[in-house]
Order: sequence, then C-alpha cells, then structure tokens
Amino acid sequence: MGPEALGWFSSFVLLLTIGKQVHRQWKSGSSEGVSKWLFVGQMTASVGFTLYSWMVGNWVFVVTNALMLLSAIVGIVIVMKHRRAARQGRASQTRAPSGAAHA
Repeated sequence: MGPEALGWFSSFVLLLTIGKQVHRQWKSGSSEGVSKWLFVGQMTASVGFTLYSWMVGNWVFVVTNALMLLSAIVGIVIVMKHRRAARQGRASQTRAPSGAAHA
C-alpha cells in the first residue's frame, strides 16, 4: 500500500469513527457528558491543520481536516440544541403547577 492510499484509508477510518459518534449523539437525543469545548478545540485545530495542509500541499490532510471541521460544527450544533431543549424542559416543569390533575 502506497503512502497516498494509506493516508486516504486512515482518513476514511477517522471520519467514519467521528461521524458515527456524532450520529449516535444526535440519534440518542442527549449530549449529556459532552463538552462544547471538545468541539471548539476540534474546530480550532481543524482550521489550523487545514490551512497548514493546504500550505504544504497535502491534499489528504486538507480534505480530512476540512471534513473534521464540518463534523465539529455539526457536533456543537447538536450539543447546543440538546442543551436548549433541556433548559426549556426544566423551565416548563417549574411553570407547571405541582399536583395539578390532568383531565
């Protein structure tokens, strides 16, 4: 296996792994225990690595890091959506009268 093929294969495995985790987070409806700073750090690193890879002409890493940036954006959007829904759920629980009978 040549260096380019190894690079593309490794990129595929990494993106598949991260994509599966983000999909699981979205599908479960919960981001409990997931820090938004994980995605902020991933976005920062991905931007830097994408620019660096472009500057040195390494297209495997340009593509990989650009897609990792996209996965981080999707991940942080999911975390923020889940946190907003959790806050709204807590707020609606505090507004509902306790012990109220449902018809």
